[in-house]
Amino acid sequence: MPMTDYDVIVVGGGHNGLVCSAYLAKSGRKVLVLEANDVPGGAASTREFSPGYSVSGCANWLYQLNPDVVKDLGLRLDYAARDLSTIGLSPDGKHLTISGNVVTSDHLSAKDKAAFAPFQAKMVKFARLLNTAFKRRPPKLVENNIHDRMTLLKLGIDMKLLGKEDMQELLRLALINMYDVMQETFDDELLQSVLALEGVMGSHMGPRSPNTVFGYIYRRLGEVYGFHGPAQVKGGMGVVGTALASAATASGVEVRTGARVASINLKADSAQGVTLADGTTLTATTVVSNADPKTTFEKLVGFRNIEAGTTRRVSNIRMKGDAAKLHLALDALPDFTGLSGDQLGQRLVIAPSMKYLENAFNHVKYGEFSQAPTMEISIPTVNDADLAPSGKHILSATIQFAPYELKAGWDDNKKVFEQICIDVLASYAPDIRSLITASELLTPADLEAQYNMDGGHWHHGEISLDQIMMMRPFPGATQYATPVDNLYLCGAGAHPGGGVMGLAGRNAAREIIQRGKKA
Repeated sequence: MPMTDYDVIVVGGGHNGLVCSAYLAKSGRKVLVLEANDVPGGAASTREFSPGYSVSGCANWLYQLNPDVVKDLGLRLDYAARDLSTIGLSPDGKHLTISGNVVTSDHLSAKDKAAFAPFQAKMVKFARLLNTAFKRRPPKLVENNIHDRMTLLKLGIDMKLLGKEDMQELLRLALINMYDVMQETFDDELLQSVLALEGVMGSHMGPRSPNTVFGYIYRRLGEVYGFHGPAQVKGGMGVVGTALASAATASGVEVRTGARVASINLKADSAQGVTLADGTTLTATTVVSNADPKTTFEKLVGFRNIEAGTTRRVSNIRMKGDAAKLHLALDALPDFTGLSGDQLGQRLVIAPSMKYLENAFNHVKYGEFSQAPTMEISIPTVNDADLAPSGKHILSATIQFAPYELKAGWDDNKKVFEQICIDVLASYAPDIRSLITASELLTPADLEAQYNMDGGHWHHGEISLDQIMMMRPFPGATQYATPVDNLYLCGAGAHPGGGVMGLAGRNAAREIIQRGKKA
């Protein structure tokens, strides 16, 4: 067998790539991680967008990191704040606050207050069932494999333990939408919409879209993992990337940043290594891609090198990024009507009604940005003053909806959309315009360019029933191995999906290790 430079080359130093590399190195393999950007972490990054102002560039919060990954890799993270509340902002200042299983508002009915905790408990119960499947590779239904049979058996037992009523309810909810569920569960428009937004965050879906209840349950995995609300990492999300890179290095991984992979090289339909953008060729017995499936197969492997059926399945993956990021450098804390200074450090949401939310989504169906977008807002400097100069502040917001491909073109319209977003903010914080000293809007196309994810979709593909478990990312590549021999996937496009969770990387490494034992 010819000598190679490495046992494993991991393409992409995002969080899943780093997790995967650490587990592989712990198994005795010689592993190299190649990251195109100058710092590791991928979308879990901290970057200076204006002199002295540093922001979590893509992911704002940590709320789904799997505790087994934390334990196995010995991660130590310093939190500026944990278990943050979600505050749904009302235009008239009559806001509501969600803290764990409790919702409070002076204007909420006793019925809605009483219904909230049971609703959340049921969703977390369903999320625990998902976790049963998410901790293992997705089972294939047509092969007589003992590991797959055990996964299905455990999943079946856990479903049975739900009880007949809850099992029927899960099957019902999985096929309908957040709009209907909110209508039948709560009366308050603001509460309905704040929860509905959870089901559509980062997706090409509105509250009336199928699969949005599943999206909501998926986000509840954080509660299964011990997060009772978002956590803010001290120093920004880039600290997570740095911690994972340090854990990987301590396990024996070589991590190279500023090393963009131009191609994954094949020989006789088998991955043999990579070529970097500078022309350097590196060989390995196994290549693992942390890039999204479309980037992996279309740009790195090349459609010309794979069979037509795989090309078609890759092309059909639904991954339209509709979320933008807005970063504002502020001279002082903005005055949000009806909020105290302490409340400004919580997760703030602008989504006053489901009609508002659905109307915001309607625009992207036609290649337009929303004229009244929804927002998930963080003012991270309330909890972590070191992110900005003394006395100054940052506002970072995830904006929905903004299409990856704007019909009118982003070059001439980015500033227009930025001003629309600031106008929406000003309707809740009237003094905000006078406080802005610098601003940055990142469209989905910008997120694609900065974080190397096709379409700017942070999940590397929709989180929906037709693109999860044994369907993720597509039939023929559902257990991390791909139709190309010795090429594996470990990123958010693989099972179980996106979010700073780490399970895709962990599961992929375990699969590679297990297959190595059989070789």
